[in-house]
Amino acid sequence: MKWKRSNITIDEPIVDYLEKLFDAEIAKGYDLKISVGTDSQKVGRSYKFATVILITTSEDLGGVIVGRGGVILSATYFNEFKQKNKELVNERMVFEVGKSVEAAYEIAPLLDLYGIKLEIHADINPDPKWESNKALQQAVGYILGMGYDFKVKPNAYSASNCADKFC
Repeated sequence: MKWKRSNITIDEPIVDYLEKLFDAEIAKGYDLKISVGTDSQKVGRSYKFATVILITTSEDLGGVIVGRGGVILSATYFNEFKQKNKELVNERMVFEVGKSVEAAYEIAPLLDLYGIKLEIHADINPDPKWESNKALQQAVGYILGMGYDFKVKPNAYSASNCADKFC
């Protein structure tokens, strides 16, 4: 994936970029948490996908945790789904989760080195009345099988909010 930050392309491997970013944020005394999420939007006959790595920073002020903002790294790409039936939603949701897991897998060794917690955020609704719910069990099983923590809507903010803005 080709990553960007504030619409500026990152021209080095994402792990190298993150290592420098982590060092700078930790030097400020901040604690870091990482969430990875993917969302998609229909564009013509294909879908535009956006995967984000959201780095949230916080600081412990003697027992009071204060948020210090965050950094969003994004990658966008297109994919066509040939199916014309309801299975398309299930396939697309699992594809979204797969792209998030792919990004998480790439940066996981660095996160382990720094002791930073990682979550995968899936843009899937737990309410059965929504079409995306059909992919819930498969997607959650995939994420847990890879050994990651997860969140779904409405708590999956890196997918539902951040990645959505890049689609």
